[in-house]
Amino acid sequence: MLRRVRAQLRQVVDQMAKRPELCCGAILLTCALILPLTLTCSRVKSVVASPRAPLRFFPSEAPLVDLFLGQLEEVDGLLEEADVSLVFYYAPWCAHCLAARQHVQQVALRLAQQVQFVAVNCWWHQGRCRKQKSFFQYPVIHLFYRRVGPIQYRGPVRSEYLESFIQRVSAPLTYLPSVRALHTFLTQHQQAVVGYFQFNSSPQPAGYISFLLSALHALRRDQQGEVRFAVVTNQAVAGGVSLREDESVYLHRRLNSSLVFPRSQRNFTAQAICDWVFENRESVIHWIQPTGAKSYALEAELQKGPALLTFLPHNPLTANQLLTQVTDVALQYHSCSGSQESPPRCCQSVPDPWAGVSVCELCVSHCWALERSLQRVSVSSCRSVQSSYAVFGRWSVCCRPPPDSITGLQCRSNNTLRFYLLDTQLHWTLAQRLGASADQSLPFITIINLRDETHYVLDRTDTLGDFIQNFSVSYSPLHRHLVGQKPQQHTQSLIQEVTSDSFLQTVMDSQRDVLLLYYSVWCGFCSALNHVFLQLARLFQGNSALTVARVNVGQNDLPWEFMVDHVPSVLFFPRHRKQMSVKFPENMPMTVPNLLRFVLQHTGHAHSTQESGGRAEPQSLLEAELRALQQQVFSLHRARERLSQQLSILWRENRRLTLHKHTLETQNAELQEQSLQLETLYREKTRQLSDTVHRLQELADASEELLKENSLLRVLLTVLRERDGRDTERQDTDGRDTDGEDTERQDTDGRDTDGEDTERQDTDGRDTDGEDTETGHRLTGHRWRGH
Repeated sequence: MLRRVRAQLRQVVDQMAKRPELCCGAILLTCALILPLTLTCSRVKSVVASPRAPLRFFPSEAPLVDLFLGQLEEVDGLLEEADVSLVFYYAPWCAHCLAARQHVQQVALRLAQQVQFVAVNCWWHQGRCRKQKSFFQYPVIHLFYRRVGPIQYRGPVRSEYLESFIQRVSAPLTYLPSVRALHTFLTQHQQAVVGYFQFNSSPQPAGYISFLLSALHALRRDQQGEVRFAVVTNQAVAGGVSLREDESVYLHRRLNSSLVFPRSQRNFTAQAICDWVFENRESVIHWIQPTGAKSYALEAELQKGPALLTFLPHNPLTANQLLTQVTDVALQYHSCSGSQESPPRCCQSVPDPWAGVSVCELCVSHCWALERSLQRVSVSSCRSVQSSYAVFGRWSVCCRPPPDSITGLQCRSNNTLRFYLLDTQLHWTLAQRLGASADQSLPFITIINLRDETHYVLDRTDTLGDFIQNFSVSYSPLHRHLVGQKPQQHTQSLIQEVTSDSFLQTVMDSQRDVLLLYYSVWCGFCSALNHVFLQLARLFQGNSALTVARVNVGQNDLPWEFMVDHVPSVLFFPRHRKQMSVKFPENMPMTVPNLLRFVLQHTGHAHSTQESGGRAEPQSLLEAELRALQQQVFSLHRARERLSQQLSILWRENRRLTLHKHTLETQNAELQEQSLQLETLYREKTRQLSDTVHRLQELADASEELLKENSLLRVLLTVLRERDGRDTERQDTDGRDTDGEDTERQDTDGRDTDGEDTERQDTDGRDTDGEDTETGHRLTGHRWRGH
């Protein structure tokens, strides 16, 4: 194998020695390949551009430290400078961070003297924060109280909410110096935890430190501050809550008996105290904050049972009178221990009110009776009533319990309500979807029963207590609130659009027959039926006894008795007989003839009268409709014929254009082929011409060099001849000046000398001429070899 390779190498070397131009070409080709590879490997190209250095996220005048390079190592030093510190971790591209920046800056301007504000860019890849922290969302807010933390804030990133939380972290415990302050503290807060500690032996007892840490732990689980912690150092004040021993913790509860921390059963640690408080606290009313348009937090609460949602404008930094009133109602509703037995209802039958006996005389006020009876008896004290039944002309009446019967209603009703609070400014979109008005300054209260798929809205004329009581009874007089589209401006349309508000007024009109289409925007079959209903509406155009309407059930709630199980569905409501509504058969195609036959089969038009001469014409409407239908069919046939003719003309024109297109494509292909041939010939002739010009230029350069060499040789010959002439003359002059006596000797010597000089000059001349000639020939040969 090696011998064969060596033999091949020898052959290649021999061929390259015989053809030196082949050797030069191979060397140049090798260099051309090696040079790009060397340059490519020696210089690394950046595929991704390096990111720009981050800038300050907060303005320089803001009273906070902006570590926009992610210097997490500097945070520890900044936390030691203040008792309370806030660290704001952000990403510059995050929209939530951009929205929260203004609110954090406002809080920093107000609390810069008490709190150390630090902002850290946790997205810069070269920063330590990005390498050490693994946040799944931004922004992340951590608070530290004297190196205790972090306490993460999960509430709304708004200035008032954030400032309220910072104030609770700054003062986790409230000092109660007197019994009056103790009672005020227990009254103002839903959940109150009081700790009694004696500071005689130590400035900060160990139990006090544990109680302080438990208050900080509670802030992690209670963002709204429903549970408040306070401390008492006076034994007399502690006696107001029956605390006698040092390091005792008291949990105040309004509905049940209050508790004292069992030190004999649990360790007195911060975590144990916090767990004990949240295990035994009373949940009367809750704040919920669903995030976004769809939230699982709200759905999870609604799945627990009927819920009373109160939307009110809330500012955590100021007192809210509406919040206090709702809290008082919730406490009355849940206070079962203090409620008395409700008086029995007096269900009796009384004569007809037209006989002179008033329904309200039976129970004085707040009674339930038939709506028809109350319409006859105009007594203002009778309200919130429910219809009942009549037996032999007598009216069945039941009395309602006293007005204060909402106390302890939770224990007497099967429909137990859960109370929730929502901020109007944060969740106004949800309130509008539930039926709120356009005024955000007014509270909005609604009850949602997810199991029955109903919700009720509190009327402004009723009180919250009456609203809750009417919902809790077995036969609630409340009317289900229907959420629907806003009615649009009246426009001339063949098909009338029905909403939740106009449904009963349009469909239940006893003087008109109504053909109603149930549809939805996401239903593709419903969109395909639009032209069918338009044609049907044109047939009945101008008929005042029939209404063709449709309702979008995806955006309009309807009473249960008028709902359908699928879309599209068509129902017909005949006049004077609305209870005898008929559904279009599902196994029949929805075409114009089928719909027309369905309407004529169930309508009462055959018995209608038309105002023509004041007498009835039973079949006139049907005949007119049939004639109109025949005319429309005839028009469709003519339109089809015209369309067929136009299609045939278009087909022939299309065929002609196709053939012409094929011819043009063939000619274009031939022209392109000829163009390629001409370009090839042009390139070949151009190459030959450039070679000829190059050769002519080489000949011209060689001829010019030869002329220069010839001129040089002529100059050299001329110089040599002149030198020989001068030497001869000088020798002749020297011979004539010699003395007579030495003439013979000198002649002899001169002859010898002349002979030798002549011979030497001839030899030198010949040598010089030979050398010059040889030099010229060498230069000429070298020039030719170069070319």
